Amino acid sequence: MAFSILLVTLTLLAIVSLAVAAGNNSTASAPILLNCGATDQNQNNDDSGRTWAGDTASKFAPSVKGVAETASYQDSSLPSIVPFFTARIFTSNYTYSFPVSPGRMFLRLYFYPVSYGNYAVSDAYFSVTTRDLVLLTEFNASQTAQAITSAYLVREFSVNVSTGILDLTFAPSTHHNGSYAFVNGIEIMPTPDIFTAPDTRFINGDNPAPFSFSPDTGVQTMYRLNVGGNAISRKEDSGFYRSWDNDSPYIFGGSGVTFSRDGNLTIEYTAKVPTYTAPVGVYGTARSMGPNAQINLNYNLTWILPVDAGFSYLLRFHFCEIQYPITKVNQRSFLIYINNQTAQQQMDVIVWSGGIGRTTFTDYVILTTGSGQVDMWVALHPDLSSKPEYFDAILNGLEVFKLQQNYGTNNLAGLNPPLPQKPDVNPSQASGGGKSKGALIGGVVGGFAVLLIACFGAYVICRRKKKIQKDSGKSEDGRWTPLPDYSRSRSTASGHTATTSTLPSNLCRHFSFFEVQTATNNFDQAFLLGKGGFGNVYLGEIDSGTKVAIKRCNPMSEQGVHEFQTEIEMLSKLRHRHLVSLIGYCEDRSEMILVYDYMAHGTLREHLYNTKNPPLSWKQRLEICIGAARGLYYLHTGVKETIIHRDVKTTNILLDHKWVAKVSDFGLSKTGPNVDNTHVSTVVKGSFGYLDPEYFRRQQLSEKSDVYSFGVVLFEVLCARPALSPSLPKEQVSLADWALRCQKKGILGQIIDPCLQGKIAPQCFIKFAETAEKCVADHSIDRPSMGDVLWNLEFALQLQESDVDSSSGFTEGTLSSGASPLVMTRLQSDEPSTGTTTTTTTTMSITGQSIASVESDELTPSTIFSQLMHPDGR
Repeated sequence: MAFSILLVTLTLLAIVSLAVAAGNNSTASAPILLNCGATDQNQNNDDSGRTWAGDTASKFAPSVKGVAETASYQDSSLPSIVPFFTARIFTSNYTYSFPVSPGRMFLRLYFYPVSYGNYAVSDAYFSVTTRDLVLLTEFNASQTAQAITSAYLVREFSVNVSTGILDLTFAPSTHHNGSYAFVNGIEIMPTPDIFTAPDTRFINGDNPAPFSFSPDTGVQTMYRLNVGGNAISRKEDSGFYRSWDNDSPYIFGGSGVTFSRDGNLTIEYTAKVPTYTAPVGVYGTARSMGPNAQINLNYNLTWILPVDAGFSYLLRFHFCEIQYPITKVNQRSFLIYINNQTAQQQMDVIVWSGGIGRTTFTDYVILTTGSGQVDMWVALHPDLSSKPEYFDAILNGLEVFKLQQNYGTNNLAGLNPPLPQKPDVNPSQASGGGKSKGALIGGVVGGFAVLLIACFGAYVICRRKKKIQKDSGKSEDGRWTPLPDYSRSRSTASGHTATTSTLPSNLCRHFSFFEVQTATNNFDQAFLLGKGGFGNVYLGEIDSGTKVAIKRCNPMSEQGVHEFQTEIEMLSKLRHRHLVSLIGYCEDRSEMILVYDYMAHGTLREHLYNTKNPPLSWKQRLEICIGAARGLYYLHTGVKETIIHRDVKTTNILLDHKWVAKVSDFGLSKTGPNVDNTHVSTVVKGSFGYLDPEYFRRQQLSEKSDVYSFGVVLFEVLCARPALSPSLPKEQVSLADWALRCQKKGILGQIIDPCLQGKIAPQCFIKFAETAEKCVADHSIDRPSMGDVLWNLEFALQLQESDVDSSSGFTEGTLSSGASPLVMTRLQSDEPSTGTTTTTTTTMSITGQSIASVESDELTPSTIFSQLMHPDGR
């Protein structure tokens, strides 16, 4: 009898052991790892050591109808070949059914967007749904991967299953011919309820209120950041195989300092923070504002995170004080801002956690409005209300989760992100098919944008809407309000209502909307040249064949009336060979449209990298940099009031049909300080990667802010890579930082554009690199003026030409009567400034060309212009 009982017991234990060993096919709460498109013979381990089972003849897909395909495996950046080697293709709707225990679980979908067999990657538009939740709609994995410059995608959701069955349906789009769905891997990871916390606060203005949501709420992971530390792999996570990314690509201006816990400090999890909340690696590193209290008071430690508009988001901040001497209450107290709203005052980590080395977190929910993608701003700033010992702030980790929308259907799906800007389109080679495809995509985007309207609290939406209208100058119907200061109504010969500019007609022409429509064939997508922060740019023809560039404001753009007016005010008063010329504008029908000279060769960036254009020679690059520097020097010193561009970058340097460089896009420009001041105090605006760190820290703008940005442009021209490359290792993300590091080590020549190897004269390279290095100095006082930059670039060009033509024998010490007029001008600047236009007879430059003659080209004889030759003439 005892033997029989023992035998039965052993048998039961064996059955249980087999069930555990079969984890992937378990109907209980064990993880499910499904390698789609593979058979059981294709079982392999991933980089975490976990085994994935094939879906062919799987109990989860007993009658799978999709085609199994093997990937064209070409990308070495994939973390592991499993589950990306095979894919399951669906040309009609198909549902996987997963028996699971009721409760919350992570659902991860793996996509490797390449062409499988005869299936084009661009045709994969599809939706993914559960029984009661839309996860993805009109999803295109290829477009999404290109937008974020990644070879593969992992989409992580958290769903609550109450029925014991998780159905997952893949449905090809009905809006695109030839659409299909695909998936490479499906992972299901059971978890406790890790999202609902009793002290979650809803951010509404500056008065956070208690917030709670249903345990059944669907969640999508948008960001999971290890702040101040390296990325943490799934294998290193605390139980749920989550991946934690480094926060550097999202930190605004590269600010703050990073640090790790003191060596003798042990991280202690508290009752409020179970060990699975985040791994030790998250709490063991941090980013703070730095030790300089005066600097910290003048800036925010800021992260910018693009998210889908129209959804509510749960933000989880992870904290742990990990370095001495922060051990007591009120040593470090700070504010937390989310989208410029106060989420938390007097955030004292010691108070919240109970001591140094102890973990804590705090949750906030915020609602976003609009459509498409918007930027979510997260910022920290010292809170002086409690008079802390240190004026500083700290953050260890940050998670951002999208919460499902309840608008007709439970929905988590956002729009596909826009693709990176493409090279110019030649209208003469565009086919009619491109037009219909553009209209079709536009219809799809427009239709699904409706799903992004949030109805979470009418009061919140109305209040937010009024704020947007006030800030942007939009009317209640969402259109731009007219600009009464600029125009008055009139009628055209065609019967279309238009407006007449009050600006002098010889400086700036006014166009009716009908004229602009005619010039662009009603904004035909075949005429699209590119897209920018203000809106789309189209090729147009006016006056029987004159080509122009027409920039039309997008009503959803963050730029609006102010930038429109600034562009008109600036460019209508400026005429210079190296500044793009504004021909006119249109504000008819509440539109905001700008008309410029057409630049046949597009932007400088289009000739440096990620392009099919042939590489520029080194001499061409030098001449382009010199031209752009001349334009900026004129802005800084050649007009009555200093003009600071504030957005110098390679996409704002345009090239005409003769490759002459012209500085463009003055929407963010600012009139500079007068002679009694060194800077202008103003809010920070500009582009990531080019932004002056001192301007960011102090909100103090000067001409040297343009010099910093131009220094980044110089390195970009030399190295042929973007100013920011988030996919690179941490130390290489910022081009300015990476190039400076290489310059100081004497290895800058190793990272230059391969097309330039062996083609730059040694002395020219030294002078160019030194100039760029000085431009991006951290403190503005250490940077050269734009006049000095221009002189050095001209000198570098002379060195390059001297190396090619050794008969010149030119050296830096031989400048005499052949000196640049910039040098002569600086010598003359000791004379008292009269504030009037002056000239000089010294016009020879070291390049053999008269700067005075170059810069007087295209000048309009008007008192609003002043010559370049007297920099003190404001």
